[in-house]
Amino acid sequence: MTSIYDFEALQINGQSISLSNFRGKAMLIVNTASACGFTPQFAGLEALHKAYAAKGLVVLGFPCNQFGAQDRGSNEEIASFCQVNYGVSFTMMAKIDVNGSHAHPLYQWLSAEKPGLMGSKAIKWNFTKFLVGKDGAVLNRYAPTDTPESLKKDIEAALA
Repeated sequence: MTSIYDFEALQINGQSISLSNFRGKAMLIVNTASACGFTPQFAGLEALHKAYAAKGLVVLGFPCNQFGAQDRGSNEEIASFCQVNYGVSFTMMAKIDVNGSHAHPLYQWLSAEKPGLMGSKAIKWNFTKFLVGKDGAVLNRYAPTDTPESLKKDIEAALA
């Protein structure tokens, strides 16, 4: 795979979607969890979605249970949690692994394109974020501690 547009993933409702559907849009791709100290970031991600979707931003949440078993529920339970607690209307995907031999190919590619601190390819925790430009290039990788609000300037630049 040489482009983000080569990947497909399952949405939380079980339907497959090709990331080529988002060609020409900026994407914010986040591994999420429902029972993490960073879980309140769902509200900030939803705010970014509402503020920038009409300008071409697509927010994609990928639930993951690899960090402290903080997303144990089924896809249906996760979808309900996100909607009820945070009003999530951005695209949530089916639960995946982001590290190890069963890591989703998209996350293998993202981690290789934008390694973390000191060249680490591993995702360190929930709510690691990748910003992808309208041309499909991975622009930046953000730590879980980087709030969605702190990404606004970079998102606006990516949408310009």
